Amino acid sequence: MNRASQPELTDLEQRVLARITEERWETLTTEMVRTGQPNSVNPLDPDIPAGEEEAIALLVAGKLEAMGLSVEKYESQPHRPNVVGRLAGAGGGPTLMLNDHLDTYPAVEPAKWDKCAGDPFRATRHGDWLYARGTSDTRGNLAASVLAVQALIEEGVKLNGDLICCYTVDEEKDGVEGSIYLCQEIGLKADYSITAEPTAWGGENPEWGMNISVANSGHCLIEIALQGIKSHIWRPDTGVNAISLAADIIPALNTMPFTHEETELMGHTPPCLSVVRIRGGLPGEMQFSPDDCTLTLAVVGIVPGMTLDSVLQDINGVVAGVLGNRNSVAFSARQVPGSLFVAATSAVGADEQPCVSIRKAYRQLLGDEPKINRKNAFNDTIRFREAGMNAVTFGPGEDGWAPVNESISVSKSVAATKIFALTIMDILGVAS
Repeated sequence: MNRASQPELTDLEQRVLARITEERWETLTTEMVRTGQPNSVNPLDPDIPAGEEEAIALLVAGKLEAMGLSVEKYESQPHRPNVVGRLAGAGGGPTLMLNDHLDTYPAVEPAKWDKCAGDPFRATRHGDWLYARGTSDTRGNLAASVLAVQALIEEGVKLNGDLICCYTVDEEKDGVEGSIYLCQEIGLKADYSITAEPTAWGGENPEWGMNISVANSGHCLIEIALQGIKSHIWRPDTGVNAISLAADIIPALNTMPFTHEETELMGHTPPCLSVVRIRGGLPGEMQFSPDDCTLTLAVVGIVPGMTLDSVLQDINGVVAGVLGNRNSVAFSARQVPGSLFVAATSAVGADEQPCVSIRKAYRQLLGDEPKINRKNAFNDTIRFREAGMNAVTFGPGEDGWAPVNESISVSKSVAATKIFALTIMDILGVAS
């Protein structure tokens, strides 16, 4: 779409946007990356302790309070406060929530972070890219949402509707102590919600953009327990090695289809799985072939209509087909204890809010339409959608997650910050 066909920015909008600069965004993001790390790292693994987001939560809460928002901290576990800031409007408008999360996932091999000189939590800029753990997921997006609100307040913008800034813990573990707790126990509500999480595409290509993710795929963790017969390593003919059974099964699992119906928005990753852990054998028994082995599977790309039962049925069928009817072998599949089945969400229409205002601001600033998609991964959008809100995801981080040298584009981040500011004014209305 041509820039000239878009409404001109008003004087007020131009003044607000002038307050959003690369320097301000980079300074805030660098501070957020450093604060609370590595305590706020929070792996998906249900058998590893959760992170503690307290330091970053207090930093963000303090910044919101300094802007004049009314701030509450809600925690269901010690040292894990969710931050909810409210900016009351003059009346007559809807309620809009900006959301992001306070935890990040771990950087297990810091020596591989050469872009940060071996320190994953020291934000380092190279060209247009800022590198560090959490830059893309999601300190850079968090900074964009805070800076957008700050620019509005500094310019003296008075809104008609109410603005909520909701920053959660526990997102990396599916939101139990964060978005689920806030919605189900605290009663958090809004008409519209925008989660500032990675939806950008294009990398370093001259052509780049940001999607509006109007729906999310689901995921779950499954474990398969294999049972063979223990034998001495010198007599393999008398036993059935459970690890060898796993080796037979894995190729079939890697290519297996899942029962599902095609939807208009399928997501970039189809329903599939990855083997993420293998456990077998006992210390002190290296002279024996193991009689048990457990595979942990991450099933992703789940679309509407898929259930835990359907996933287990598909996996059971594949494993049974590989093992055949051998009486000496047994197996079972179940959801990993302590994990959640996350169902896919239904889509918010591109012609509904908050998409309408995001699209308008995107056209004004970038001269084009954002793409509409289903996001592959979990974020708090899922929980707010389940709670009945028109919740979508939009943010400058790349929609792909680097194991090392995680990074975010500075130019995309500044553009997203400006889009957030324009969107807030358009949805909530500016009081006269």
